[in-house]
Amino acid sequence: MVIGDPLEEEPMTAAVHLSDKRDWTVDDVASLPEDLHYELINGRLALTPAPMPIHSFIARMTANALDVNCPDGLMPGEDSSVLIDSRNEPRPDVLVMRETGANRSPVLAADVVLVVEVVSPSSAVSDRHEKAQLYAYAGIPAYWIIDPLAERITLTELLLGAGGSYQQRLQTDGLLTIARPWEVTLDLPGWTRRRDRIREVTPPDK
Repeated sequence: MVIGDPLEEEPMTAAVHLSDKRDWTVDDVASLPEDLHYELINGRLALTPAPMPIHSFIARMTANALDVNCPDGLMPGEDSSVLIDSRNEPRPDVLVMRETGANRSPVLAADVVLVVEVVSPSSAVSDRHEKAQLYAYAGIPAYWIIDPLAERITLTELLLGAGGSYQQRLQTDGLLTIARPWEVTLDLPGWTRRRDRIREVTPPDK
Protein backbone atom coordinates (compact mmCIF):
# COMPACT_ATOMS: atom_id res chain seq x y z
CA MET A 1 0.00 0.00 0.00
CA VAL A 2 1.26 3.50 -0.83
CA ILE A 3 1.18 5.60 2.34
CA GLY A 4 -1.12 8.57 2.01
CA ASP A 5 -2.56 7.60 -1.38
CA PRO A 6 -6.37 7.95 -1.11
CA LEU A 7 -6.85 5.66 -4.11
CA GLU A 8 -5.45 2.59 -2.35
CA GLU A 9 -8.01 0.32 -0.74
CA GLU A 10 -7.88 -0.33 2.98
CA PRO A 11 -7.24 -3.96 3.90
CA MET A 12 -10.18 -6.03 5.02
CA THR A 13 -10.61 -5.53 8.77
CA ALA A 14 -12.75 -8.59 9.48
CA ALA A 15 -11.68 -12.12 8.76
CA VAL A 16 -14.05 -14.09 6.56
CA HIS A 17 -13.97 -17.75 7.44
CA LEU A 18 -14.31 -19.76 4.26
CA SER A 19 -13.23 -23.27 3.44
CA ASP A 20 -10.08 -24.08 1.52
CA LYS A 21 -12.18 -24.80 -1.55
CA ARG A 22 -10.23 -24.03 -4.71
CA ASP A 23 -12.83 -24.34 -7.45
CA TRP A 24 -16.06 -22.46 -6.79
CA THR A 25 -19.27 -22.44 -8.80
CA VAL A 26 -22.23 -20.09 -8.85
CA ASP A 27 -24.17 -22.66 -6.84
CA ASP A 28 -21.50 -22.49 -4.13
CA VAL A 29 -21.54 -18.69 -3.89
CA ALA A 30 -25.34 -18.58 -3.75
CA SER A 31 -25.10 -19.72 -0.14
CA LEU A 32 -22.64 -16.99 0.92
CA PRO A 33 -23.81 -14.10 3.15
CA GLU A 34 -25.68 -11.45 1.14
CA ASP A 35 -23.46 -8.65 2.46
CA LEU A 36 -20.25 -10.35 1.32
CA HIS A 37 -18.73 -8.45 -1.59
CA TYR A 38 -17.22 -11.01 -3.97
CA GLU A 39 -16.54 -11.90 -7.57
CA LEU A 40 -16.27 -15.37 -9.07
CA ILE A 41 -13.62 -15.43 -11.80
CA ASN A 42 -12.74 -18.72 -13.52
CA GLY A 43 -13.74 -20.68 -10.43
CA ARG A 44 -11.71 -18.43 -8.12
CA LEU A 45 -13.58 -16.64 -5.34
CA ALA A 46 -12.22 -13.12 -4.94
CA LEU A 47 -13.26 -11.12 -1.88
CA THR A 48 -13.03 -7.39 -2.52
CA PRO A 49 -12.76 -4.64 0.10
CA ALA A 50 -15.04 -1.62 0.02
CA PRO A 51 -13.86 0.82 -2.65
CA MET A 52 -12.33 4.18 -1.80
CA PRO A 53 -14.75 7.13 -2.10
CA ILE A 54 -13.11 8.49 -5.28
CA HIS A 55 -13.61 5.09 -6.91
CA SER A 56 -17.29 5.14 -5.95
CA PHE A 57 -17.59 8.75 -7.13
CA ILE A 58 -16.28 7.88 -10.62
CA ALA A 59 -18.60 4.86 -10.86
CA ARG A 60 -21.61 6.95 -9.79
CA MET A 61 -20.81 9.79 -12.21
CA THR A 62 -20.42 7.28 -15.05
CA ALA A 63 -23.77 5.65 -14.27
CA ASN A 64 -25.42 9.09 -14.03
CA ALA A 65 -23.95 10.14 -17.40
CA LEU A 66 -25.18 6.93 -19.02
CA ASP A 67 -28.66 7.53 -17.63
CA VAL A 68 -29.07 10.99 -19.21
CA ASN A 69 -29.89 9.84 -22.75
CA CYS A 70 -30.60 6.20 -21.98
CA PRO A 71 -33.31 4.90 -24.34
CA ASP A 72 -36.37 3.03 -23.15
CA GLY A 73 -35.69 -0.64 -22.71
CA LEU A 74 -32.22 -0.19 -21.22
CA MET A 75 -31.06 0.77 -17.72
CA PRO A 76 -27.68 1.64 -16.18
CA GLY A 77 -26.79 0.06 -12.87
CA GLU A 78 -23.93 -0.04 -10.38
CA ASP A 79 -22.21 -2.90 -8.58
CA SER A 80 -24.43 -5.68 -9.95
CA SER A 81 -23.20 -9.23 -10.46
CA VAL A 82 -23.29 -10.71 -13.97
CA LEU A 83 -23.84 -14.42 -14.50
CA ILE A 84 -21.65 -15.67 -17.35
CA ASP A 85 -21.40 -19.40 -16.69
CA SER A 86 -21.14 -21.84 -13.78
CA ARG A 87 -17.65 -20.63 -12.84
CA ASN A 88 -17.90 -16.93 -13.58
CA GLU A 89 -19.92 -14.20 -11.87
CA PRO A 90 -18.00 -10.90 -12.07
CA ARG A 91 -19.25 -7.70 -10.48
CA PRO A 92 -18.50 -4.69 -12.73
CA ASP A 93 -18.58 -1.22 -11.23
CA VAL A 94 -21.18 -0.06 -13.77
CA LEU A 95 -23.22 -1.84 -16.40
CA VAL A 96 -26.04 -1.19 -18.83
CA MET A 97 -28.67 -3.92 -18.99
CA ARG A 98 -31.89 -4.59 -20.80
CA GLU A 99 -34.93 -3.80 -18.67
CA THR A 100 -36.29 -7.27 -19.44
CA GLY A 101 -33.42 -8.71 -17.40
CA ALA A 102 -33.26 -6.07 -14.67
CA ASN A 103 -35.55 -7.80 -12.17
CA ARG A 104 -33.09 -10.50 -11.19
CA SER A 105 -29.68 -10.91 -9.55
CA PRO A 106 -27.24 -11.83 -10.85
CA VAL A 107 -28.00 -10.23 -14.21
CA LEU A 108 -27.63 -12.59 -17.16
CA ALA A 109 -24.73 -11.73 -19.46
CA ALA A 110 -27.08 -11.93 -22.45
CA ASP A 111 -28.98 -8.93 -21.03
CA VAL A 112 -25.85 -6.74 -20.65
CA VAL A 113 -24.80 -4.34 -23.42
CA LEU A 114 -21.98 -2.47 -21.64
CA VAL A 115 -19.73 -3.11 -18.65
CA VAL A 116 -17.49 -0.54 -16.98
CA GLU A 117 -14.61 -1.24 -14.62
CA VAL A 118 -12.96 1.50 -12.57
CA VAL A 119 -9.39 0.39 -12.02
CA SER A 120 -8.09 0.01 -8.47
CA PRO A 121 -4.57 -0.97 -7.38
CA SER A 122 -5.66 -4.55 -6.75
CA SER A 123 -7.61 -4.93 -10.02
CA ALA A 124 -5.40 -3.20 -12.60
CA VAL A 125 -4.10 -6.38 -14.25
CA SER A 126 -7.37 -8.31 -14.00
CA ASP A 127 -9.48 -5.47 -15.43
CA ARG A 128 -7.28 -5.15 -18.51
CA HIS A 129 -6.69 -8.82 -19.23
CA GLU A 130 -8.67 -11.51 -17.42
CA LYS A 131 -11.93 -9.58 -17.29
CA ALA A 132 -11.55 -8.32 -20.84
CA GLN A 133 -11.29 -11.93 -22.01
CA LEU A 134 -14.22 -12.96 -19.83
CA TYR A 135 -16.57 -10.18 -20.97
CA ALA A 136 -15.65 -10.86 -24.60
CA TYR A 137 -16.30 -14.58 -24.10
CA ALA A 138 -19.74 -13.64 -22.72
CA GLY A 139 -20.47 -11.62 -25.87
CA ILE A 140 -20.93 -8.28 -24.10
CA PRO A 141 -20.73 -5.71 -26.92
CA ALA A 142 -18.79 -2.94 -25.16
CA TYR A 143 -16.33 -2.62 -22.29
CA TRP A 144 -15.04 0.63 -20.79
CA ILE A 145 -11.99 0.73 -18.53
CA ILE A 146 -11.66 3.92 -16.48
CA ASP A 147 -8.24 4.35 -14.89
CA PRO A 148 -7.97 6.82 -11.98
CA LEU A 149 -4.43 5.62 -11.21
CA ALA A 150 -2.95 7.19 -14.35
CA GLU A 151 -1.48 10.71 -14.33
CA ARG A 152 -4.85 11.87 -15.69
CA ILE A 153 -8.01 9.81 -15.37
CA THR A 154 -8.31 7.90 -18.62
CA LEU A 155 -11.12 6.03 -20.37
CA THR A 156 -10.44 3.19 -22.80
CA GLU A 157 -13.33 2.01 -24.97
CA LEU A 158 -13.27 -1.59 -26.21
CA LEU A 159 -15.82 -2.91 -28.69
CA LEU A 160 -16.47 -6.55 -29.53
CA GLY A 161 -15.13 -7.42 -32.97
CA ALA A 162 -16.30 -9.98 -35.50
CA GLY A 163 -13.73 -12.47 -34.22
CA GLY A 164 -15.15 -12.40 -30.71
CA SER A 165 -12.40 -10.34 -29.08
CA TYR A 166 -12.36 -6.69 -28.04
CA GLN A 167 -10.82 -4.02 -30.23
CA GLN A 168 -9.76 -0.67 -28.78
CA ARG A 169 -11.72 2.18 -30.34
CA LEU A 170 -10.47 5.10 -28.27
CA GLN A 171 -8.44 6.10 -25.26
CA THR A 172 -8.64 9.60 -23.85
CA ASP A 173 -8.19 11.73 -20.75
CA GLY A 174 -10.09 14.71 -22.19
CA LEU A 175 -13.67 15.92 -22.00
CA LEU A 176 -15.47 13.18 -23.86
CA THR A 177 -18.74 12.95 -25.70
CA ILE A 178 -19.03 9.42 -27.00
CA ALA A 179 -21.71 8.19 -29.42
CA ARG A 180 -21.77 4.59 -28.22
CA PRO A 181 -24.01 3.03 -26.93
CA TRP A 182 -25.70 6.46 -27.22
CA GLU A 183 -24.50 10.02 -26.68
CA VAL A 184 -22.75 10.13 -23.30
CA THR A 185 -20.64 13.00 -21.95
CA LEU A 186 -17.95 12.27 -19.36
CA ASP A 187 -15.94 15.06 -17.70
CA LEU A 188 -12.69 13.17 -17.24
CA PRO A 189 -10.63 16.37 -16.61
CA GLY A 190 -13.11 17.39 -13.89
CA TRP A 191 -12.73 14.00 -12.24
CA THR A 192 -8.93 14.33 -12.41
CA ARG A 193 -9.06 17.74 -10.72
CA ARG A 194 -11.19 16.37 -7.90
CA ARG A 195 -8.90 13.36 -7.43
CA ASP A 196 -5.86 15.65 -7.31
CA ARG A 197 -7.52 17.96 -4.75
CA ILE A 198 -8.23 14.94 -2.55
CA ARG A 199 -4.61 13.88 -2.80
CA GLU A 200 -3.43 17.38 -1.87
CA VAL A 201 -5.59 17.68 1.23
CA THR A 202 -5.18 14.09 2.46
CA PRO A 203 -2.81 14.06 5.46
CA PRO A 204 -0.15 11.35 5.44
CA ASP A 205 -0.76 8.26 7.54
CA LYS A 206 0.85 8.36 10.95
